[in-house]
Amino acid sequence: MKLETSYLGLHLRNPFVVGASPFGDSGHVARQLQDAGAGAIVMRSLFEEQIDAEQRGLNHNVEFGAESHAEATSYFPHFAEYQLTPDHYLRQIADLKGTLTIPVIASLNGCRPGGWTDYAARFEAAGADAIELNLYQLAADGERDASQVEADMIETVRRVTGSVRIPVAVKLSPFHTSPVQFALALEQAGAAGVVLFNRFYQPDFDIDELEVVPRLNLSDSSELLLRLRWLSIISPRLKGSLAATGGVHNPADIVKAILAGAHAVQLVSVLLKHGPRYLSTLLDGVRQWMIDHDYKSVGEFRGAMNLRRCPDPAAFERANYQRILQSWRV
Repeated sequence: MKLETSYLGLHLRNPFVVGASPFGDSGHVARQLQDAGAGAIVMRSLFEEQIDAEQRGLNHNVEFGAESHAEATSYFPHFAEYQLTPDHYLRQIADLKGTLTIPVIASLNGCRPGGWTDYAARFEAAGADAIELNLYQLAADGERDASQVEADMIETVRRVTGSVRIPVAVKLSPFHTSPVQFALALEQAGAAGVVLFNRFYQPDFDIDELEVVPRLNLSDSSELLLRLRWLSIISPRLKGSLAATGGVHNPADIVKAILAGAHAVQLVSVLLKHGPRYLSTLLDGVRQWMIDHDYKSVGEFRGAMNLRRCPDPAAFERANYQRILQSWRV
């Protein structure tokens, strides 16, 4: 039975990728994940704001730039609050490469073109096998339309992919008007793959203190459904790799993502809940499903349930939407 897969042109022993998280901060923990069966590991993100702070020679506060409101500098963590400084991040890449035999993917997180993208070349020089470019942002500026936002993202991807020889995956949010068109545009800009989807962390309100309270809630399997929809639609069109991240918690979730067209699945919340050894349980579950359904390799069932043979995916989705609503009775 072959669990091997190709992701971003990298040969992985299986599709199980440990997603961007604190797991890459420790070589010991990363080795535990590798021993439990991980196919690759993505390091936590290095942020545009951290890099700008270092380049400006600031040791305590992040200044976002002359075009930003002064008040905005107080929104970001103090420089010392980040878990890995830029220099430490580069050393950690080298340390992980010296410890692990599986691919190490560095994560670069920003939202607009700028000098911070130069760090992609430093990641490559430090030994990273690939880069995950996380374009997390909330488009809250009423003066910038969707085309401007996406044009900046595409330019950022061009700058990063043009500065390195290693593959670059782009991690997207689900809130683009036309995810298929945008994924294809990213591929034309040099991206070797797309990761679906970034999780937006929704703030809550403290109604006693009248403060906004950021909360980090781990995912659950219900979040996978959005990924399955767009994997199924995008996978027949994209030449490069696709990864699912968010909502992958059990062997069935992993199988579903691959059936929808994923080359890799990223795991974070499930490992934070159950620990590195749970990877072996997930692997055993996928192997058993493959035995039960007489599959000899992952490639045999990848994309088997995508919309490749659907002439009009939009009509198909709208028809299902109406059918679900009509099924309710009171």
